[in-house]
Amino acid sequence: MAIALTLLLGIFMGIIFGFTLEKSRVIDPEVIIGQFQLKNFIMLKVFLTAIVTGLCVFSVLFFLGFDRLNWKVMSIGPDIIGGLLIGVGVALAGACPGTVFAQIGAGYKDSLATLAGAVLGALTYAATKPIVMAFLPLQTPSEKVTIEHWLGVSFWQVALVLAVFIIDALWLLEKRFPWKREIDFL
Repeated sequence: MAIALTLLLGIFMGIIFGFTLEKSRVIDPEVIIGQFQLKNFIMLKVFLTAIVTGLCVFSVLFFLGFDRLNWKVMSIGPDIIGGLLIGVGVALAGACPGTVFAQIGAGYKDSLATLAGAVLGALTYAATKPIVMAFLPLQTPSEKVTIEHWLGVSFWQVALVLAVFIIDALWLLEKRFPWKREIDFL
């Protein structure tokens, strides 16, 4: 029963995620490409808002004793190369793995080709990962280093301070690039 509940919760959250992406216009290829051209900041505002929400939720959970966050160890070489590759793909396609399914649901014509390209890219990555990892000079560090361990403070303290800085950045972005003007741009 727990597996069925987990699947239903995942489907429900996916529907909410897709609905939110569509209503915020983040799935529009013009918005995505406009972000890369530094002409439209709707996508940045939506993502920063999601980060603040996540930081606040995780802070509350951490404060309540649910401190089982499982951090991923940073792999500098692979993370930089992977970030560059996905950034180029998103800029060229006008879609990312998170938005392509919402684009399919909204009826964007090129979205199925984008999904096929993403699947092909994932398969290529799986096939070539051992070869590429052998040539990368910077491999995964042996221990996890987090900001809160580095500063000697609790996660929720770091998260709430970071959330305040991001809220300030959002306020400045909105002041400089109002939502209404960005929608008129389209």
